[in-house]
Amino acid sequence: MKTRLNSFALAGMLLATGTITPGLANAGVRVCTFPGSPSTALDEAVTREAFRTAGIALSLAPGGFGGSDDDGVSLKELNKALARKCDVIAGFPRSSVADGSGSKLTFSRGYLHSGYVSVTTRESSTPSSGEEIVAATYASPAQLIAVQQPNVRLDLENTAALTVDALASGHAQRAIVWYPAVVAYTITHPQQHFQITSTVSPYADWHLVFAFGKNGAALQPRIDAALEKLASNGRLAALTRNWALPEAAQASRSPAAEFAYRDGPGRSDTMWRMMLAGSRGSQQGRFIKVDASAAGDAPGFDRTQVAHGKTLYSSACAKCHGPALQGLNAPALRGPAFAPVANAKLTIGGVYGYMTNNMPADRPGKMKPQDYADIMAFLLYSNGYSAGATKLTDDNAKASKTPLNAGTSQ
Repeated sequence: MKTRLNSFALAGMLLATGTITPGLANAGVRVCTFPGSPSTALDEAVTREAFRTAGIALSLAPGGFGGSDDDGVSLKELNKALARKCDVIAGFPRSSVADGSGSKLTFSRGYLHSGYVSVTTRESSTPSSGEEIVAATYASPAQLIAVQQPNVRLDLENTAALTVDALASGHAQRAIVWYPAVVAYTITHPQQHFQITSTVSPYADWHLVFAFGKNGAALQPRIDAALEKLASNGRLAALTRNWALPEAAQASRSPAAEFAYRDGPGRSDTMWRMMLAGSRGSQQGRFIKVDASAAGDAPGFDRTQVAHGKTLYSSACAKCHGPALQGLNAPALRGPAFAPVANAKLTIGGVYGYMTNNMPADRPGKMKPQDYADIMAFLLYSNGYSAGATKLTDDNAKASKTPLNAGTSQ
């Protein structure tokens, strides 16, 4: 999610002393949920129980957000909501890899382990051609996970509910979707049954938490203590039982460090030596497996390209990947999560080929070749590579077999 919260200084000061005045108790701490979130019913139930256990008065403000677009809640919208209508966000999804919430937020402990799952129906079957139609939600981790799987054709939907419906209606054979959306769909369509399995990706694993503003440090310990008490007496498990990931969807979870930028089940180095760098084999909807053990020099680029690439990135990429490449509803594009300093599984050519065929998400492959090269120059520079006098071209970027490593000048 894309986030930044404002303060509630008076409440924070009073909570720090362990007391709440009658006036504040009457008004209550204002708790908002995300608009259209499929887990709203759960978030509100956990909120009531946690705040009651903590002895804190609250008022639920489901309309705290004035509006949102298909890409979720923007930083600006969230900041405005917390400045005017909300003190706390319930049902805030957190990921150690994929969210871009930043350091200005204070979070509670998680009250639900959830994430993105692979969903089929009993009637689902893969076409004889081997290509599978997979539904995913546009501009979300679901899209990122789905696009990196082989032999798929994507059906991108604007909401998680529509993504589930695409599967239920038979338009897609499979869906990669936020699991609470599956729960919410089956509540309103009890006749519908789904089969749930895990998606082995660092971008699949999330927790729902409470998010507080910059003065939330006083409130957070009390909510954490309440959640711990609810966990120990079984009340939290009772509240979340119907929303918890099925056992089959928790299998094969792997640490994010094992995957870095790639998705999919872990493979031996031998199996990963399937070189498909550049445009060769980098088909739409496929992820490129490359041999990053081959030696080679990084292609050159100049500072003019870096400047132009930064401008292009800001307009075409930052909405999903973050203005500082830190990741928002798509992964970070700098640092070891993107380009590990050792044991890299991607070459520069492999990343470039993937980018030119699949990005930006709203118009994949539609930019000019030199614009893609300039964005690649900006990404290289942002990951520690030094600019020089040679211009990076589309052909040079495609052909590069050099491992992409962050943190050192090449």
